[in-house]
Amino acid sequence: WPMPAASIMDNQSLFALIPSAPVGQFVINEKVQGQEMSPRSHSQRAREVQVTGEAEVCCPADRVSLRVSVGSSKESVNEATTSVQRRLEYILQSIRQHGVADKDTSVRKFLQREGEKFHMDAEVLVVFSDFEIMERVSTLLLEKLDRSVCVGTPHFYHSTECLTQMRQRACAAAVENAHQKARDIGQLLGHMLGPPLLVREEETKEWRNEDEEEAGRSLRVAPLPRHTCMPAVAVSSRVSVSFSFRDKSRKKPIK
Repeated sequence: WPMPAASIMDNQSLFALIPSAPVGQFVINEKVQGQEMSPRSHSQRAREVQVTGEAEVCCPADRVSLRVSVGSSKESVNEATTSVQRRLEYILQSIRQHGVADKDTSVRKFLQREGEKFHMDAEVLVVFSDFEIMERVSTLLLEKLDRSVCVGTPHFYHSTECLTQMRQRACAAAVENAHQKARDIGQLLGHMLGPPLLVREEETKEWRNEDEEEAGRSLRVAPLPRHTCMPAVAVSSRVSVSFSFRDKSRKKPIK
């Protein structure tokens, strides 16, 4: 999945759950396939190992919204609306020229009477996925419209698509870690790892960088130089996976 720059932190502290076995025989969670277990039904046993895996994915914000507003107070409604409309058209034109789609721009207008004058306000809310374009648009409007425009503080956040992909990446990385553990155990015990029998996500957590700051938890995300308040979100996943085992030492039957 395409994603912004992110980091993955693995937890390698959990290992397999291995039941006890008679001396000279190693058994991992033996199960019976269709009948009761007996000493002579060893070939029908399903050797299984259960492991857990954890992973953590961190990612900075991928969206930023910017509010731009203009206003005018005139003695007539027409004068107030005309003054605002000219600047509003310039703002919208500048946004389009920088490649921002119309669906990412919304406009609100407010007209009210204040004493003997009419006051007209217009507000444009723009969502950018490119932070450099947001900066260029903001600078252009301030240079061209000066005090007749108000450019708000950028608001950085994570899109729904970004959060969904982060959760998927964290879960997939946790399963990969569990798979590696099971493979290492199999090599240690002389078994070949078979297909997975069960994959279950035990726990998932999600938090922002400021939520764990007091606890001393680091998201390991390098701050951007011009956006010191850039928010970051971390997602962690813990999974439990069961794999079947095939014994390396077992000879293949003669046909």
